[in-house]
Amino acid sequence: MCITLALTCLPANCAENGIVTLASSEFALLGGYGITHRGYGETRTQVQTFDIIFKYGHFLSDEIGKGHWYQGRHEVILELPFHLAVDHGGRSMFGGTILGSWKFTTLDWVTPYFYAGGGILYVDLGLPTMGSRLNGTYQIGGGLQHFISKNIAFTGEYRFHHISNLGTSSPNEPLNSSKVLIGITYFR
Repeated sequence: MCITLALTCLPANCAENGIVTLASSEFALLGGYGITHRGYGETRTQVQTFDIIFKYGHFLSDEIGKGHWYQGRHEVILELPFHLAVDHGGRSMFGGTILGSWKFTTLDWVTPYFYAGGGILYVDLGLPTMGSRLNGTYQIGGGLQHFISKNIAFTGEYRFHHISNLGTSSPNEPLNSSKVLIGITYFR
């Protein structure tokens, strides 16, 4: 919500998002904060994280639905996330995810998008309730990109993030969390 308000207050004449319709790929560096939802599902442990995510996106289509509200492009995204647990002695999680994304191209001054996907994480939090260090993750989220130059956009996003050992060992307490991320994206 705060990101949406901030982006609506930015001048619309910074740059238009025309590159999104022509680009073949994007690279992003995102940073942010995450916190688990204790009591949501089987999540009992609070974990707060500082997150850094390297992101590469490859567009799979030209614009689809031209002239309609859903006008946009399909994209596959590869991420390398690093999560530093700030309330567990600086322990960490890292891995890789693959996401499918839809990037709307109907607006000139901002590019909304949503995505979903999953991957694997190596989790070194020292939590005996997780049962394994090798875990699966899935996530769903969305964001906004506001272009500050022809090829560079300020990016803000929210994601729901789930981590568990996928039932491969016991116990299997999941970590269900929310993450808010901001960063810079370069289109080429």
